[in-house]
Amino acid sequence: MKPSILAAAVLTALLASCSTTPTTPAEAKAFAAVSTVLETNCVHCHGDNRLSTMPPINDTHALSKLIGKHWIVPGKPAMSRFFQVVIFPDTVPGAMPPTGHAISKQDIETLRTWIKAGAKLPQQNIQLTPRGDMPRSI
Repeated sequence: MKPSILAAAVLTALLASCSTTPTTPAEAKAFAAVSTVLETNCVHCHGDNRLSTMPPINDTHALSKLIGKHWIVPGKPAMSRFFQVVIFPDTVPGAMPPTGHAISKQDIETLRTWIKAGAKLPQQNIQLTPRGDMPRSI
């Protein structure tokens, strides 16, 4: 087997065994709601054209690299930097998005519920595409 094929097979096996993979239709549906929140509020700036200092959120593979560290702590939204910056008041430096706080209470609750339930991701990589107008920066 060629090294690149072997590496792809190993990576696929690792991702398949990853605890962040949805195992139920309810988990898959929950991530669909999360992807809508990310595509509406985050991917404009954290997508393919992001600054190198910004964490990538352009697909579920990139998002998976943020899970399990301080960015997204499964089961602990309050400990997750990703969640903290979303709930910061606009007056706190680093509040996201920097748009006069465009994330609704419903979207915040969607993210909180997803992280609390373990931040499960689909097994297959899903490209996240910006939805709607690009949020303005303040």
